Amino acid sequence: MREARNYVALDLGAGSGRAMWGSVRNGQLELTEAHRFSNDPVALPDGLHWDVLRLWDNLKVGVQRAAEMAGGTLDGLAVDTWGVDYALLDAKGQLLGNPYNYRDARTDGMLETAFERVPQADIFAATGIQFMPINTLYQLLSQVRSADPRLTLARHLLMMPDLFNYWFTGVMKAERTIASTSQCYDPRRGTWAHELMKALDIPVGLFPDIVAPGTVLGPLQPKWAAMWGVEAMPVIAVGSHDTASAVAAVPFGGQGEAFLSSGTWSLMGVETPRPVISDESLQYNFTNEAGVEGTTRLLKNITGLWITQEMRRIWNSGGEAVTYDQMADWAQQAEPFTLFIDGDDARFMPPGDMCERMVDYARQTGQPVPTERPTFIRAAFESLVFKYRVVLDRLEALTGEKIHTLHIVGGGTRNTFLNRWIASATGRTVKTGPSEATAAGNVLLQMMATGELASLAAGRELIRDSFPSETFRPEDPAPWDAAYPRYLQTIGLD
Repeated sequence: MREARNYVALDLGAGSGRAMWGSVRNGQLELTEAHRFSNDPVALPDGLHWDVLRLWDNLKVGVQRAAEMAGGTLDGLAVDTWGVDYALLDAKGQLLGNPYNYRDARTDGMLETAFERVPQADIFAATGIQFMPINTLYQLLSQVRSADPRLTLARHLLMMPDLFNYWFTGVMKAERTIASTSQCYDPRRGTWAHELMKALDIPVGLFPDIVAPGTVLGPLQPKWAAMWGVEAMPVIAVGSHDTASAVAAVPFGGQGEAFLSSGTWSLMGVETPRPVISDESLQYNFTNEAGVEGTTRLLKNITGLWITQEMRRIWNSGGEAVTYDQMADWAQQAEPFTLFIDGDDARFMPPGDMCERMVDYARQTGQPVPTERPTFIRAAFESLVFKYRVVLDRLEALTGEKIHTLHIVGGGTRNTFLNRWIASATGRTVKTGPSEATAAGNVLLQMMATGELASLAAGRELIRDSFPSETFRPEDPAPWDAAYPRYLQTIGLD
């Protein structure tokens, strides 16, 4: 009898991807990286795309390496990815070009175009989703408006993890958590929002049947199993949106606790038993995304570490070797509270020189214009933690529940100074871990699908027993409290 079952979690983020081998040994979930690779957008004459064939090739390499590490036997495979992006396929199930990257400019002005056809309040009532031009709804609307021939030829639309699941199994399904990011999904009915899409001339016949997270889609296709020398393991639709899997691995301890999935994007919210679709959630532009076990993730998508990541990329493209540790040191040495920005301002969405854009923002808002790198970095981080405070306060208003603890998962858990700042700026206790929450949640849901775990509660108990956690409490909140009103005034929230 084998010592433990083995699973491979294929996790694709907007900047990188990895294959993680997961197994429970001695009562603890162990995760081992089998393969890691970059996920770089590619600019073509018609716009910004994902290199989906290279991603697929790396996923196959990842499965093969995980199988080798596990001794040739895998008991499950599952894919999770970032949200909103999709692939179009023809009547034979063949790919119609590389999928667009959500940062492509084709959605500029599409929110306003949509509102001319369907009032904003009606779109929110039908979907409960935060308004962002990157949403699938507006990407599709841009193709409708431009008479894109790929949309005319298409017979199937698959969100990114659904595409890879199709290639692994030959089965076309839409997993619920990733479907809910699209703003084409009705969370009350649990179906696609057909009436909304018809009103925008989006062909509703493209969308496949929706399945719940934890659904076994089918066995791995024999040709892949033979290629890797493994048995035909089940391919499982987990929380296929990476945030859904990450939140599944948050070790909540009770009421009054929120989550922050911290990376390129920051996704901050709470788990609720049902969608919160109201005038207030519309006003605050919150989103209701499907979670696991029938829950809803009431959250806000926030521009997270993207701005500082782009700073580093631009500096290093000139031949430097600036590290994240060096940037953290600079931030802590700079003068506090000299510049505030709204990181969710549209100017910070595309790749490019973030320092130049911060200068433009400073001039537009009548603030001192920074010149030194430490000032830019500190301003980005300080503005981010103040945005967290705004969102936490609004979550309390929407749910009527006091939030005393914030669980941070993902890569941001390693940023110790920032976690200290978050505790002091928000006045809440911060608990970190696991850093590999998405892969951990992916594996938990595979274990539930195969019967190795009885429930999500049991999975979260396993997480508590398996991964270390740090706790940060507010140290010196007074300076943050004093600066907060000026931040609100600067970004127009006073």
